[in-house]
Amino acid sequence: MGSLGAEIAAVRLLSPYFGASTVIWANTIGVVLVALSAGYWLGGRWADRNPTTNGLCRVALLAAGLLALVPFVARPLLDLAVDALDEVSAGAFLGSLLAVLVLVAIPVLLLGAVSPWALRLAVQDVENAGTIAGRLYALSTAGSLVGTLLSALVLIPLVGTRRTFLLFALLIAVVAVLGLRPVRRYALAPAAIVVLLALPVGTLKASDEGRVIYEAETEYQYARVIERDDGSRVLELNEGQANHSIWRANTVLTGDYWDDHLTAPWATGRTAPPGRVAILGNAGGTTARAYGVLFPSTQVDAVEIDGELSDIGRKYFGMTPRPTLHVHAADARPWLRRQDGARFDQISIDAYRQPYIPFYLTTREFFREVRDRLAPGGVVVINVGHPEGEDQLEKVLAATMGEAFPHILRDPVEPTNTQLIASTSPLSAERLRAAAPRMPAALRPLAGRLAGRLAPPLPGGDVYTDDKAPVEWLVDKSIIDYANAGE
Repeated sequence: MGSLGAEIAAVRLLSPYFGASTVIWANTIGVVLVALSAGYWLGGRWADRNPTTNGLCRVALLAAGLLALVPFVARPLLDLAVDALDEVSAGAFLGSLLAVLVLVAIPVLLLGAVSPWALRLAVQDVENAGTIAGRLYALSTAGSLVGTLLSALVLIPLVGTRRTFLLFALLIAVVAVLGLRPVRRYALAPAAIVVLLALPVGTLKASDEGRVIYEAETEYQYARVIERDDGSRVLELNEGQANHSIWRANTVLTGDYWDDHLTAPWATGRTAPPGRVAILGNAGGTTARAYGVLFPSTQVDAVEIDGELSDIGRKYFGMTPRPTLHVHAADARPWLRRQDGARFDQISIDAYRQPYIPFYLTTREFFREVRDRLAPGGVVVINVGHPEGEDQLEKVLAATMGEAFPHILRDPVEPTNTQLIASTSPLSAERLRAAAPRMPAALRPLAGRLAGRLAPPLPGGDVYTDDKAPVEWLVDKSIIDYANAGE
């Protein structure tokens, strides 16, 4: 129970810094399996040398103590890893990440030693060895199931990652102490873990951009709101290297890529504002808020898988309720599939959990579903985040969108953000300029600048499908290439 609970909690510990991609899962599972294998081997040898309950319980108690320390020791190392990535120091980045995995591996190795040791103590004669081994394996598997479900469904949502580690450590420590003699001598160990449980969690990471006015571990990620010196606010998720929503008191415009989602749909030369818009990846509602001010009659479906971000948007980012705004706590693609009778004039996609985009939002099948939900002349706009100078993900998405849409343009609006605009209707800078007089006055200068940036899509990308979409590999390679170029 402790080892599998620690595995789930370890992924959650890493996610705010490196995401929760299949790469992180694979690395964590691999480390846990290696640690358990080593623990089984060592536990068998230790049990033969010291076949006593006291010896077994001392190892379990040591494992509990180290497990309790993991979230406290890991945080500084994770901060170092992110700083190293910012400074494109790949060696420090990989070293720090490896150190965290080793931190988790050591207590898991000791927990792995428990099974062969318990088997050595329980088997008294060869005739009953099979029955006893089967019983212990059944108990072990049942414990693994309980640890997985308890951490993922109960403890992490209710008490957070750090206290999940501590509660599993406390359970193991209590059981170990009950098996030791004298009990009183070892009782301080679980008492110390109880003290750690009582400590306030505090801020996960400090900010040098402004004042942290809100933070929380949601069901999906770590979120915080930063208030800058000029009074503006930004929403940071996970590792904090990207802003997912922006709020300014006197304007709904951001001067950033969000503004494209207000102007780019007019590149078809449309004559009226969009009647209905879907925003897949709404976060705190930057674009939804802007539509409410600039296009108050437009129906907006704001879809965000993490419902707590919508609450943050209402409280800190001006996403006030209105009759034309419908907020949905749902995963983007399943939600879109359910809108069988709906037709949207625009679908905006901004569903990153940095640094990755969900693979199922990058495939040929997905973009065909998007096309089928668009009204005639409708437009899809997708935000493509990437390390500066790395364009492989953009090429892949352009090629994949090309399987569903005959017309695609790109806007390299930021060094780390490119917007891809696609439609079944012709798109052009000339059509955008012609439509600009029909836009709200605040958008007309933005439309002119966007028209000057619009360009054909970059060639050369592979087409991703639901069966094969190695987006994590692609993003990881881009990060490593960027880091190596910096060195």
